Amino acid sequence: MSSRRITKELKELEQEPPAGCSAGPINDQDIYNWSATILGPDDTPYAGGVFNLAIQFPVDYPFKPPKIAFTTKVFHPNINTQGGICLDILKDQWSPALSIGKVLLSISSLLADANPKDPLMPDIARLYESNREEFNRIAREWTLQYAG
Repeated sequence: MSSRRITKELKELEQEPPAGCSAGPINDQDIYNWSATILGPDDTPYAGGVFNLAIQFPVDYPFKPPKIAFTTKVFHPNINTQGGICLDILKDQWSPALSIGKVLLSISSLLADANPKDPLMPDIARLYESNREEFNRIAREWTLQYAG
């Protein structure tokens, strides 16, 4: 069941990739392990960056959310040093109606519009709220260094 759904989503991604995102299996033998890329959204300190992510589908997908983590370092209030992402649809707001394409777009939106009220990185969230110019400078520096 899950492999059929994942294969269907892969075909949809190939036919109509979400803006600035791509994803697919790491190899032909394992449909449950994917890699993805998200281009840094324009008009953000992440613009021009290419961010890599690892996607692990559970065997009971789509009834459980995929595990997704950045493998590229990102300076962001909602992304921790291990690449973990604080996003409600990857946890308690998951719905089987969501697709991996929609999830990637949501992660891209999170890059453009952080949620400092629900941070994984409280120090970065404080900087984001108190000194956006300095936050943007550091985020841009990290983007150039790690996602360039």
